[in-house]
Amino acid sequence: MTQEEFVPKSYTNTVLEGTVKWKSPSNIALVKYWGKKENQIPANPSISFTLDACATTTSVTYKKLDSKADNFSFDLFFEGKPKEDFKPKIETFLTRIEAYLPFIKEYHFKIETSNSFPHSSGIASSASGMSALALCLMSVEKELNPSITTAFFNNKASFLARLGSGSACRSIEGPLVQWGNHANTKGSTDLFGIKYPNEVHSVFKNYHDTILLVDKGQKQVSSTVGHNLMHNHPFAKERFAQAHTNLDELQTVFKEGNLKRFVEIVESEALTLHAMMMTSMPYFILMKPNTLQIINKIWEFRAINKSNICFTLDAGANVHVLYPENEKEVVYQFIKDELVAYCENEQYLCDRIGLGAKQL
Repeated sequence: MTQEEFVPKSYTNTVLEGTVKWKSPSNIALVKYWGKKENQIPANPSISFTLDACATTTSVTYKKLDSKADNFSFDLFFEGKPKEDFKPKIETFLTRIEAYLPFIKEYHFKIETSNSFPHSSGIASSASGMSALALCLMSVEKELNPSITTAFFNNKASFLARLGSGSACRSIEGPLVQWGNHANTKGSTDLFGIKYPNEVHSVFKNYHDTILLVDKGQKQVSSTVGHNLMHNHPFAKERFAQAHTNLDELQTVFKEGNLKRFVEIVESEALTLHAMMMTSMPYFILMKPNTLQIINKIWEFRAINKSNICFTLDAGANVHVLYPENEKEVVYQFIKDELVAYCENEQYLCDRIGLGAKQL
């Protein structure tokens, strides 16, 4: 598909007002997206597990204006309270998507949003938040044009979400979503995320993700700044090639259920992301001492118990502990006994892979 196909020709219905509501999950990348081109186009392809419990619920109440406005008309509430400081981000998002949803200056929107995870918990809420908002706006468009198919709806919602936050395009569907052009993945595109189209072994169907909240503070480096550091990075070319190679290899891993190799690729990807930040200019160390303590404990436990536990990291200090369903009791006990002590206020979140966003 091309982005021109997402520009509507006309609408068949007139809708004066209504309310739509979506719950959309966060996701955790296995092969990391780090570095982007213009218009939120990824510099390399990525693949992620869609999560289930860590989610944003957004409702949009819309009412037709007497005439088309010059500016976007909306109020924003986060967990019941006005959220003025987030409005510029929504304004930027609406500006980027106006060409694809030309009706948005014809309505006033009341946007009400909340997260299932604690605010400032260090969980990236932009993926769940922007995907939930994109889905709500797509539901309004479907009211205006009921002939939109489910496949088109999902693709366009992912396309729009991407313009708000790159990783948000991977939160629409699940359990495995790939985003970015990749020669050996049929249907892959830079424009939106697709459900991983190849065979997946049953061992990956019920994976768990326990998120250890090592540092709940404000992100040290915004995603935008972090991605921009890749523009003149001395190792960028090798990194982008590595992502393609890892995706190639994961196809075999997913098909055969090779957990040992899965662990190696996923942990290497996490450490590579942090290595890119440490070798950029300016440079950053995003891990905390407790992040390293947890990693070493995981390696030790894995060696002693012949476990398939592994970790991954986003661009921060928190640790995502990934493990298959058949190890959940023993791994969860280990997390409680050995790892929770390294979390801020002993806080952690239990999640598992899910099937994507749901309309409520």
